[in-house]
Amino acid sequence: MTATRDKLWTVEEYHRMIDAGILTENDKVELLNGRIVQMSAQTPPHAGTTQRIDRYLQNLLRDIAEIRTQLPITLATSEPEPDIAVVRIDAGAYGDHHPNANEIFLLIEVSYSTLQIDLEEKAPIYARANIAEYWVLDVVEREAYIFRNPTPDGYQSEMILQDNAVIAPLAFPEIEIPLSELFLPV
Repeated sequence: MTATRDKLWTVEEYHRMIDAGILTENDKVELLNGRIVQMSAQTPPHAGTTQRIDRYLQNLLRDIAEIRTQLPITLATSEPEPDIAVVRIDAGAYGDHHPNANEIFLLIEVSYSTLQIDLEEKAPIYARANIAEYWVLDVVEREAYIFRNPTPDGYQSEMILQDNAVIAPLAFPEIEIPLSELFLPV
């Protein structure tokens, strides 16, 4: 009997597939740990929450950071498209590369039907990439999973906060964010 293995793709191979037109934006995929993964369809609660977070953070962090919504970031073995990436301001507007780990302040995933993937698959990827802070907003339970202190083995700090909590991002400790501002009104 012959054993089979999945083919793991490098970021460079993934980019070549995009450049060659093998993968297009219509494919709705992302690269996670060398695997090309179909992204979930967006439900209205997911889309509305993502838009609300984007609008709130754009106003809050104007001239301090760029807010990228559902756009790629490039890591060693992955090129995910987090719902929100708070990144360094780039004079070239990231026209020649996607933000990398050194340019990322905070990643946020909005979870309606993808909580397990966001917690068990994406959190370790982001920790290995040394992303300082990663939030998962569970729109069903109205809870925020806050991950901090990344190591190659995962995040060393995980908090679960209710939507009435207030938090200051590590990169901007002087700015307090009421989580209620990020969730859709009830």
